[in-house]
Amino acid sequence: MGTIAIQLARHLGATVATTTSTANVDLVKSLGADIIVDYTKQAFETVLHDYDVVLDPLGGQNLTKSLRVLKPGGKLISIAGPPDAAFAREIGVNPIIRLAMSALSFQIRRRARRHRVTYSFLFMKASGDQLRELTSLIDAGAIRPVVDRVFPFTETRQALAYVEAGRARAGKVVVTMTSGIALTG
Repeated sequence: MGTIAIQLARHLGATVATTTSTANVDLVKSLGADIIVDYTKQAFETVLHDYDVVLDPLGGQNLTKSLRVLKPGGKLISIAGPPDAAFAREIGVNPIIRLAMSALSFQIRRRARRHRVTYSFLFMKASGDQLRELTSLIDAGAIRPVVDRVFPFTETRQALAYVEAGRARAGKVVVTMTSGIALTG
């Protein structure tokens, strides 16, 4: 998600700050990151300040640290933090579940209010319209997918083992299917 988020934010005209390990500094720079914090050497929350938006992919303590990076009125969006009542309403769950989700995110929302920022949970879901927009940006060269390694379908187990072992670096692992294969169920 990070490699696409960097490029999309840059395409939209944002100044992009990101964290990465030493091994991926050149990669994120090539994707358009303006400010790069090597998390193996620095704590991002001590380096970055006064941002409008933080996109958090990790959750946990990263959420609390991210609050310090935002300016008043900023927004912390997490794909890994606790779901909130707004998300519950969006997916149409009953009031009891909405209350439970609100309780789950109570602490981070309270901390956000103390920093005069807001918190929201973003659930990643497939959207044909969004995928078409991303495809047009990819076709135009504005966004470049980053692929670490490609495996043929017959090596799916090896691909999963590669990912599970943590060997994939910044890019995605892709499993390809050759044309003419019919899957039956």
